[in-house]
Amino acid sequence: MVATARPTLTGLTRTTPRIGPHRIPETGPSAFRQTRVMHTLLLRIRESFWFLPAVLGIGAIVLAELLVLLDRSLVDAGTRLTFLDALSASGGRSVLTTIGTAMLTVAGTSFSITISVLATTSSTYGPRLVRNFMADRANQFVLAAFTSTFLYAMVVLRSVHTAVDDGDAFVPVVAIHVAVLLGVVDVAVLVFFIHHIASSTQITSLQEQVQTDLEAVVDAVYRDGDDEGVRTGAVTGPPADGCAIVVRTAGDGYVQSVHWAALVSWAADHDARIDVVAMPGDHVIVGDPVWRVTLPDSPDRPADDGTERDGTAGDRTAQDRAERALRGLLRSSVALGSARTPLQDVGFALQQLVEIAVRGLASGTNDPYTAVSALDLSATALVPLWRGREPVTAYCDDDGGVRVVPRWPAVVELVDSVFASVLTYGSEHPIVLEAAVRLARRLEDVAPERRRGLLEPTLDALQRARG
Repeated sequence: MVATARPTLTGLTRTTPRIGPHRIPETGPSAFRQTRVMHTLLLRIRESFWFLPAVLGIGAIVLAELLVLLDRSLVDAGTRLTFLDALSASGGRSVLTTIGTAMLTVAGTSFSITISVLATTSSTYGPRLVRNFMADRANQFVLAAFTSTFLYAMVVLRSVHTAVDDGDAFVPVVAIHVAVLLGVVDVAVLVFFIHHIASSTQITSLQEQVQTDLEAVVDAVYRDGDDEGVRTGAVTGPPADGCAIVVRTAGDGYVQSVHWAALVSWAADHDARIDVVAMPGDHVIVGDPVWRVTLPDSPDRPADDGTERDGTAGDRTAQDRAERALRGLLRSSVALGSARTPLQDVGFALQQLVEIAVRGLASGTNDPYTAVSALDLSATALVPLWRGREPVTAYCDDDGGVRVVPRWPAVVELVDSVFASVLTYGSEHPIVLEAAVRLARRLEDVAPERRRGLLEPTLDALQRARG
C-alpha cells in the first residue's frame, strides 16, 4: 500500500482524493452521510407515485388561495376584467363542481389503468420491471395533473358565496376561469396519457428502458484501461501488514449503492486500504462482513489521544476509535434496500434484459422474437465490454495509492450469464439460437488478443443445440 506520511487515525492532513479522472471535494463524515441519505431519498422519490402529485397538489392549493385573494382585491377596488365572462355564484359553483368531479373520476380511472398495466407487466415481463413504470415521470405527472386540478377546484369552490350565505356575494371570476383552463389542459394530458401508456407497454419500449439502465451502469463501472487514476489491472499483492478490522453490517437487505468517494476519502485520511466484501447486488444479513480494512500499524505512530502506542491500552483505544469511525462510515456510505436496483448493480441491469428474453420463451407467452430482440439489444452494452474494457479493480488517491478495492463482476462472467440463459431456456427455438450465435460471433470479431477463443466453447454448444 502506498503511503506518503505516517498519519494518526484522525490527524492526517487532508488530501483531495479522486476516483478516475474526477476529483472528490473535501467533505467530512457528516457531509457524506447527508449525501448518502439524500441520494437514497431521491432514488425512492423517483420511483414513487406520491411525490409529484403531492408537490403539484400543494402548488395547486397555493395557487387557488392566491387567485382568490386577487379576485377579492379586484372586487374591493371595484375593478372588473371585461375580457372574462361574468358568472353568478350558482354558475361558478356548477363549473367548479363539474371540473372537480370530472378530474377526480379521470384520476381514479388513470390510477386503475396504471395498476392494471403494472400487473400485466409483472406477470408478462417479470416483476423486476415494475420499477421502470413507477419511475416513469410521465405517468407520475399525469396523475399529479388530475389530482392537483381537483384540489384547485375544491379550494376555489369553498370561496364562492351568495348573498344568502353571508349577505355579501363573492364569485372569484379569475380563479374560476383558471380552473376552466386547467380542465382544458387536463383533456390534453388525458390524450397524452392514453398514448404514452399504450406505447410504454410495448416490449420495444421496455427493452429500450432496460438497455439505457444497462449502458449507464456499464459506463460507470467498466472503464477503458488508460483512464487516468483508475487501476484496471490486477491489484498487486495483498494489503500491507497492519491492523486488520472486519466491518460488519447492522442491517438486512441488498446492497443498493456505495458512496465510493467517501470510502476513498476516509482511507486516504487514515492511510488505510478498504477491501470491499459486499458489492452492490449482494444480499447481507446482520453480522455479515462488508469491508476488510487494513490500517497502518507502526509502533512510532502516535495514538488518537496523543500518547505513544505501547501495544496495549493505547493500541486498543486507537483501534476502538477506528472501528467506531468505520461503523459511522458504513451507515453513511452504503445504502441497503429490500430489492436490487440497476444503479450500481451491473448483474441486475443485465438480468432485467435477459429476463425479458426468458419470459418471451415461456410456454404461456411463446414469443421467441422478443428473446431475439433482447439479445440484439444486449450487444449494445456487451460489445464495448468485450472489445477491451475491464472492471475497476482499485480506486486510488491523488498519489496513486490503492485505497479501495471493489469486486466488480468480470466481463467474462457477464457474457457467460447471457449465453447460459439462452442454452437453458432457448434450446428449442432455432431463431433464438441463431441470434445467440450471431451475438457470439459479433463479440469474437471485436475481441482483444487476451479474449481470443474464450467464446469457442460457447459457440460450439450453441451450434450443437441448433443442430
